[in-house]
Amino acid sequence: MAGNGVASIGECMLELSGQAGPNWRMGFAGDTFNTLWALHALSGKRPATYVSAFGDDPFSRDQIKFLAENGIGIGASPVIAGARPGLYAITLTGAERSFTYWRADAAARQLASDPAALQKSLENQALVYFSGITLAILDEDACNVLLTAVAKARAAGSLIAFDPNYRPRLWRRREEAQAAILEALAVADIALPTFPDEQMLFGDTTPQESAERLRKLVGEVVVKNGEEPALIAQNGILQSVPAVHVANPVDTTGAGDSFNGAYLAARLAGHGPTEAVQRAHRVAAAVVQVRGALAPFETLRAAFEGLAI
Repeated sequence: MAGNGVASIGECMLELSGQAGPNWRMGFAGDTFNTLWALHALSGKRPATYVSAFGDDPFSRDQIKFLAENGIGIGASPVIAGARPGLYAITLTGAERSFTYWRADAAARQLASDPAALQKSLENQALVYFSGITLAILDEDACNVLLTAVAKARAAGSLIAFDPNYRPRLWRRREEAQAAILEALAVADIALPTFPDEQMLFGDTTPQESAERLRKLVGEVVVKNGEEPALIAQNGILQSVPAVHVANPVDTTGAGDSFNGAYLAARLAGHGPTEAVQRAHRVAAAVVQVRGALAPFETLRAAFEGLAI
């Protein structure tokens, strides 16, 4: 039987942002961590676990400490001697961002190196979340270990959510990404794709086409599309939900990830998909008005409740 916790699987990296001349601000972020950050902030007292692999260097120790200080554990995630976290830098042109990565030997690539530990981290979770980036950083054998563990958690009662989050530079071939993502969708209850990613990966021409294709694979689908409406596909019905317009966004980093976290928090709280998307839009709108991927918990909670944007 599933418990009360929420778990997210993937890579938390060192983030360099907010460049001012030669100076940068360092933080911690990564797609599945950004989602867990919002989900944790908005899920009350549910235990939160970030499932990954960590190094034993000072940056890794600070990373684990940062998670703990914000109420997020690491479960049975391995700490690997001599390993270190990946790093990325955000470069902004206006509010739009581009990224430079240093992650080839990141510790997180070994998150499935101990199948028993991975399975232990996923035990007694109400919800387990992962993404296409989680898959992309693993080799084929490790992907199989991961999907087996997720399937076991689902069989034990956990709700499984997945964002395909396609990043071409992380995959050797488009066909390889397609195959891995389809395998992940086969063990998911909720899919949270972004239309431009689906367009690149599967050649969809409209969000409706993405929704129609995905709802044959997953029972609940929400297709995100930036400032355009999100499209819900559930129970044979497609529903469009307008986004919240932000006139002067500051930084779009983490907006889609935070949308996912808010949507999942709302669904776990018993809200229907339409209400969950409306709350998720408000949270994403709040996130693009702060720098970096992680908005303060208070900002996320106010937007989620409709108190501020």
